[in-house]
Amino acid sequence: MSCCAPGAEEVAGRASPQDSREIILASRDLGDGHMQTIVSVPGVHCGACIRTVEKAVGALDGVDNARLNLSTRRLSISWRPDTVDPSSIFDTLEDAGYPAFLADPTEQAHDPALRELLVSLGVAGFAAGNIMLLSVSVWSGAEGPTRDLFHWISAMIALPTIIFAGRPFFLPAYAALKAGRLNMDVPISLAVTLAAAMSVYETANHGEHAYFDASVSLLFFLLIGRTLDHVMRERARSAVHALGRMSPRGAVVIGAGGERDYMQLADIRAGMRLAIAAGERVPVDAVIHAGAGDLDYSIVNGESAPVVATPGLAVPAGVINLSGPLEVEATAEARDSFIAEMMRLMEAAESSRAGFRQLADRAAEIYAPAVHLLAAATFVFWLMMGAGWHSAMVTAIAVLIITCPCALGLAVPIVQVVAAGRLFRDGIMVKSGAALERLADVDHAVFDKTGTLTSGKPRLLDGEGVEPDALALAGAIARESRHPYSRAVAEAASGLETIAVESIAEHPGFGLEGMYGNARVRLGRPDWALEGKARDASLPDDGIVLAIDGKERARFHFEDPLRPGVRQTVQALEAAGVSAEILSGDGEDRVAALARDIGVSAHAARLTPADKLDRIGQLAHAGHRTLMVGDGINDAPALTAAHVSFAPSNAADIGRNAADFVFLRDDLRAIPVALDVARRAKRLILENFGLAIAYNAIAIPLAIAGYATPLVAALAMSSSSVLVTLNALRLNLVRGGAEAGADERDATRGGAILPPAKHLPPYAS
Repeated sequence: MSCCAPGAEEVAGRASPQDSREIILASRDLGDGHMQTIVSVPGVHCGACIRTVEKAVGALDGVDNARLNLSTRRLSISWRPDTVDPSSIFDTLEDAGYPAFLADPTEQAHDPALRELLVSLGVAGFAAGNIMLLSVSVWSGAEGPTRDLFHWISAMIALPTIIFAGRPFFLPAYAALKAGRLNMDVPISLAVTLAAAMSVYETANHGEHAYFDASVSLLFFLLIGRTLDHVMRERARSAVHALGRMSPRGAVVIGAGGERDYMQLADIRAGMRLAIAAGERVPVDAVIHAGAGDLDYSIVNGESAPVVATPGLAVPAGVINLSGPLEVEATAEARDSFIAEMMRLMEAAESSRAGFRQLADRAAEIYAPAVHLLAAATFVFWLMMGAGWHSAMVTAIAVLIITCPCALGLAVPIVQVVAAGRLFRDGIMVKSGAALERLADVDHAVFDKTGTLTSGKPRLLDGEGVEPDALALAGAIARESRHPYSRAVAEAASGLETIAVESIAEHPGFGLEGMYGNARVRLGRPDWALEGKARDASLPDDGIVLAIDGKERARFHFEDPLRPGVRQTVQALEAAGVSAEILSGDGEDRVAALARDIGVSAHAARLTPADKLDRIGQLAHAGHRTLMVGDGINDAPALTAAHVSFAPSNAADIGRNAADFVFLRDDLRAIPVALDVARRAKRLILENFGLAIAYNAIAIPLAIAGYATPLVAALAMSSSSVLVTLNALRLNLVRGGAEAGADERDATRGGAILPPAKHLPPYAS
């Protein structure tokens, strides 16, 4: 779609709410007499849209702040209910040409605008090819009735095509004019319409030339640029939706008399008692009232090691109960929960940060009036020079066509698409074209620890030192548990002889117990497994113990192995002028040891999601352009707030969605490979801008002088588009990770050797 108005399908069936009470109920009370309302504005697509919407809504009395998120297309409005009628906000947006509706946090992602663009592009391309074939016959010397017949056939193809395929330009242009402003679509629509009208006039009067091919070809090339740009923008919109879907739809509420009823999430209030079964997520922030078990706290600290559930423990929304039923008491409503706060952090941190797109947006503000004035001046000039209105009009149309920003519009998205394809062949998925621009400028990298620098999966340490029969016995018990340590033991014992253990039971927070013959076998916490008996004081207190009738049989310790390519990645980034540090929710000793091992001097431990976000903000305030690499749900706000972000393919869904890049292979050297491609892409974009400017500097004077007919103008415009496309394809001429074979070149120069992907996750297939 256009950069300035929504398509009809995007707002079909969605009327702007007029009921102020409905709006207030959907809003959040911020205190101090302020409300916050989140509004979905599907028609915004660029920086110019942001400025228009925020200015229009911000001018209302009683509105203190209006901030538009380009990726999610949501407008956050802070307003005073005693001053402003909330329904007037929607009326103001409607008048500005941006119909809006109350945002639904549970709505599924959909993109009818892309479908409309693709259909329009296909129709325009098919029509342009057929009209060009007819034009060849005219160029070859067809005259008289034969020429007129070809012109009329071209008209029958071109006019319906222009009406249908031109909607992405015509509708926004009409909305802009209706709102009393100009945009980039106005001169495009005018050029296409005038060229088609002049062609019909020429055909009806048996003229020698018609310009149907110019009109349709112009639409075709402009639709290519708009579709490419739209695809790159839409890849970054799913993170907040994914986070919202992490909350359960509801929970079982325990009444005062012990009765249990299922209640929707929105109806749960603070003070209610909730029953959380094993495997379920805690729906709202709560405190454990009764029960014991293990909790997956990775949403908070990113660590795979579980936390023991004990009465009185505060549990944020989104935490998973791994074992044992729990009773919790809600301490907050869903809209004030940990997940809701994470969503607000992400939406507040995210913004349109594409420098080249902002440059194009600023150019758009002066482009439309400049083109109209230039075409009008050309028409008046030739009339004053004695040319007839027909010749003056043809020359003015040629100026409108030749100045259409096809090359300028393609300069950025074509390079971004080529770069995205190149990165995908190296096992790297880029989800935002603007991220390529930002990646080229990074000077500092921040890494999460568990699951990013390490694999995130505990592995049995010194497993060969444990006697095979003890390992086999432990594995037989461990297979019955979902605990990460149990899984690691079971995996280590997978090739050994199966031992029959009966009556296996899991004791949440402690371990597993079973009967091996007449002996009682325990696998779990040392103090529990040994039943309080003395143990070797020289042994560390971490890990788990296998005990038979209270006597230690074996002790298991675990490690989180490094991800492949970690040390090489740190070295390559430093060689490229990018410093590094580690931010982790893990303990200080483990983080410090890892930092020393991989050669990173700066690190911080035991950080919450808010702490990581604060550190990203501090780095930005200090002038750094920060690259964040993380994998967990707890990393999502920092991934969103960073200048640019990466996540591995095995990261949590919300981590992958929040990141700008996802690397599909285990090797961390994907990061310097992507950095090299991004820097090359930036150079090509600048070259394309130079080519587009040079084209206009040459072509516009020729068109004004009357040396270009509308057809020649369309061909020149198309040639400039082909030129910038060919220049962008040069990015594929330099071999990178996937193509480098055995060439062991420096990773900072695009030669990091990445292992082949064993498989691609479903979202990338």
